[in-house]
Amino acid sequence: MDSKIKTAAEAAEADILPRLYEAHRNPNAAKTGDQEVPAAMTAKPVSQKSPAQWAYERVVLYLKKFEEQLDNDHEVAMGFTGADAGVLRIEGMGYFDPDILTFYGTDPAGGQTQLVQHVSQLNVILRALPKEVENAEPNRIGFRLVEDLEAEHAGKTEE
Repeated sequence: MDSKIKTAAEAAEADILPRLYEAHRNPNAAKTGDQEVPAAMTAKPVSQKSPAQWAYERVVLYLKKFEEQLDNDHEVAMGFTGADAGVLRIEGMGYFDPDILTFYGTDPAGGQTQLVQHVSQLNVILRALPKEVENAEPNRIGFRLVEDLEAEHAGKTEE
């Protein structure tokens, strides 16, 4: 238990900074917490974010870290636990305050797919799928979503 008394500034900073803990069997395994957190995620205290926004931002970081470990022949997809929905090749992601996340993409047969999920039901598996043949470069949605977070934050700080 931390018995150190915190200053008001330390307490405010602790409320803003995301907390993350991971343990892996391999001490050299890539960890989500090893990446730089976008400024957009720390610009507003967690207590001021909706459950949807906060879940969205954290899933974005997991997606990006997962993609960093993929070769150029694979892209990220999601499997949905507890459902027969199968796998969704992730092409977009969003949230609707206060508590809904949405995943956009295609199923393995190429059918357009959208999952709308309450944050309390969020339970996904990240999977690597072979990239779509017609694309020269793999689609990296996690990196794109982080760019969007940073761009949104930059726009708000300029106002």
